[in-house]
Amino acid sequence: MNWIVFDYGDVLSKPSLARPEMAALLGAPLPEFEKAYWDLRIPFDAGCTPLEYWQSVGDELGVAVDEAMSAELTRIDVAGWGHLEPSSAALLDALAGAGANLALLSNAPVVFGEWARAQEWASHFRVMVFSGDVRCVKPDAKIFRLLLDELGAEPADCLFFDDRPSNVDGARAVGLKAEVWNGADAARAWLD
Repeated sequence: MNWIVFDYGDVLSKPSLARPEMAALLGAPLPEFEKAYWDLRIPFDAGCTPLEYWQSVGDELGVAVDEAMSAELTRIDVAGWGHLEPSSAALLDALAGAGANLALLSNAPVVFGEWARAQEWASHFRVMVFSGDVRCVKPDAKIFRLLLDELGAEPADCLFFDDRPSNVDGARAVGLKAEVWNGADAARAWLD
């Protein structure tokens, strides 16, 4: 059985535009906020709690973060990533309509995985693996092996799309066919 596996952020989704709102909530300049947001993200994507993550961001910025602020930052963050790119949504619809076996593999916190599974588009995927749930992140070989176990597939049976070359390299190292995401039209060309 062949599988088509997609990353989520900046592949299926539009880029998040929520960071200025989160920076403002923390009273931090956007460049400093964005640096802390990304520099401290791996533990969040690997399963730490939202409060742990946002407190680490707050500590970096010199701002105290309590449960209420953490909840609001989490809400804004999830909503920011919640918009599918129309061309990607159309590709998913077409592939699902043609009976393709689709899977999702995303570096994302537990709270995002919970949100994503409740979305209508999630029904296109037979398997969805979020790094926060399995406590490891791409490009670690372990997460690709966990995906293969979930799929019951051999590496060569999977084509994986991700926007980050390091994640594509990680997938290839485990034996998956993998391509850097350059938009839905380029993906269609690979799939034809």
